[in-house]
Amino acid sequence: MASEKKEKSGIKKRKLNDGVHWPSAPKVFNDPIHGSMELHPLLVKIIDTPQFQRLRYIKQLGAGYFVYPGASHNRFEHSIGVGYLAGELVKALKEKQPELNITDRDILCVQIAGLCHDLGHGPFSHLFDKMFIPKATRPPGLLGEKMENWKHEDASIEMFKHLVESNGDLKGMMEEYGLKLSDDLDFIKEMIQSPGDEKEYKGRPKEKSFLYEIVANKINGIDVDKFDYFARDSYHLGIKNNFDHGRFIQFARVCEVDGQRHICTRDKEVNNLYDLFHTRYSLHRRAYQHNVVKIIEHMIAEAFLKADQHIQIEGSEGRMVTLSTAIADMEAYTKLTDCVFDQILNSTEDNLKEAREILTKIVEREHYRFLIEFKPKRTPNKDDIPQLTNKLAAVLPFPQQEAQADGLTQEDFVVLSATMDYGSGAKDPIKSMDFYSKKNPTQTFKIRREKVSKLLPVQFSETLFRVYSKKIDPESLEAARKQLEQWIEVSNDTFPDFLVHNWTDLPVTAS
Repeated sequence: MASEKKEKSGIKKRKLNDGVHWPSAPKVFNDPIHGSMELHPLLVKIIDTPQFQRLRYIKQLGAGYFVYPGASHNRFEHSIGVGYLAGELVKALKEKQPELNITDRDILCVQIAGLCHDLGHGPFSHLFDKMFIPKATRPPGLLGEKMENWKHEDASIEMFKHLVESNGDLKGMMEEYGLKLSDDLDFIKEMIQSPGDEKEYKGRPKEKSFLYEIVANKINGIDVDKFDYFARDSYHLGIKNNFDHGRFIQFARVCEVDGQRHICTRDKEVNNLYDLFHTRYSLHRRAYQHNVVKIIEHMIAEAFLKADQHIQIEGSEGRMVTLSTAIADMEAYTKLTDCVFDQILNSTEDNLKEAREILTKIVEREHYRFLIEFKPKRTPNKDDIPQLTNKLAAVLPFPQQEAQADGLTQEDFVVLSATMDYGSGAKDPIKSMDFYSKKNPTQTFKIRREKVSKLLPVQFSETLFRVYSKKIDPESLEAARKQLEQWIEVSNDTFPDFLVHNWTDLPVTAS
């Protein structure tokens, strides 16, 4: 009778070709970007865990929502989109190239990696790991070592392990669906944080190393993570996206390059890929690195640093951790979301007063004001940028640190850098991509830029340095501008590294 009921409800047990089976029907998610997305029941089980549901409360674009009202989307829907696209790409490869021996087990693992790749993001996404954690006080011992070069991918691995261990029968369900945990859990974690060297892979053999290029591609940066967030961010920001990820999936093919299997694409798709990288640059220039977005991120990080030791979160075994040390305790980290902003903002404790005042300025649109933007005469290396930022900050206000007649001091200025590129620093990203032709789909080659177009950029990276004023009353802003004008008059002699790129108009507006 039970089997008859299942037949009537349309739920059938489906056996797949290598032992993976679905004891129930997949669920369909309706998405504004990808339409109807059909997901395996195991993926739905993972989505329904507290560790994944946490992503509902972490903004995809961090502080971007304070400037772009439509940018209210979260890591939750992005992660589901990446899991879906990861499955679409690997399924397309399997259908076109049966000789690759892609199993349904492989497909399920790739989908799980796509789904879980962002589990480790902290409050306001990259603000947490790039602006807050590096400046947080590092306690002694192992945690201090972890914080030294900590990235959200590190937390994604730890959170995935915590998700698997703390959700009852999840391991049993994985095994029931045909996964071999001894290999497949390593495989999933390696795809989330790809080591970039095939010698270090444990989850899959060398002949399947191309699978590591689907979720986080360390070879050329072309992966389904970018496919989703370019399309999704553009949609919510109201910015056009010229890249067609559907065409890339359609023309993707695995070819052997120097004895290694890589995902390649048709030669005629080279312009589509340039659109991909130009879209990346445009999103950074117009949204991610927007001058108001950057200063609000700076202020939130500033507030978090002041509140750090006064925020207490209960972790494993009842241990209390702070805002920064929660990264070492996944039970506590599961509770840490963008909601900490409101926790500080609505607090009444005296020890959170300074942090509360900073966040109040943000919500009341009294954030620090953008004054001027400098462009360096040469393209700085990544390691040079912090030194140049500090060097510029050290000479503001002109000419020395003590208070001027107008009352401004060095503490009244903030200098931030913003780097925008095509994804490979100063290099042309297409140089890392391999192509095949219609006539010979197994032979790969590089495409020289002169074969593509004479209209391609000659430089693929740009760094800007921006100066902001903490004092925002009209008198202080005018005084700050006059000081900068004085500085510029002698900068060619005393500080020759920068050119003036753009003055803001005064009075400075809020957005």
